[in-house]
Amino acid sequence: MAHTYGNGQPGAERGWRAVASRYALLPLRIFLGVTFVYAGLDKLTDDRFMSASGSGSVGELMRSVRDGSAVPWLVDLALRSPEGFGYAIGFGELAVGIGTLAGLLARLAAAGGALISLSLWLTVSWQSDPYYYGNDLAYLMAWLPLVLAGAPMFSLDAVRAARRRRTR
Repeated sequence: MAHTYGNGQPGAERGWRAVASRYALLPLRIFLGVTFVYAGLDKLTDDRFMSASGSGSVGELMRSVRDGSAVPWLVDLALRSPEGFGYAIGFGELAVGIGTLAGLLARLAAAGGALISLSLWLTVSWQSDPYYYGNDLAYLMAWLPLVLAGAPMFSLDAVRAARRRRTR
């Protein structure tokens, strides 16, 4: 005898699980996309942050983490042009966030988010003790499912894939 579920239909739970699986990454995608858009805009619109020196500047931040960083050579590279580094991070976060929200080149956008998070973990939050107090490692781990799966639902990538299937 087949087992029935709440709606009386055999296998209804499998149907629900399939639907939930298709949408499982959507909340993560929205959270990371909105967060990175916000972070990018926050940096790009803060004149104090986009300075080579002074309280709250990217230059001061880089100098303060340099000796405790896992990759001091990366901090030294950023310190060659702190403003340029600040703009690169800001525009990078903005592009990653928009690409993630729109689902356009979603795996590439997620890889960019993972790379930004990795570089921030190895530099800015490397000194966090215990390590789980630093949020950049958690962001790095959050990007990995999107690197692997992309954006199969509600995305420009899905629209492009459907269009390619129709033209074959």
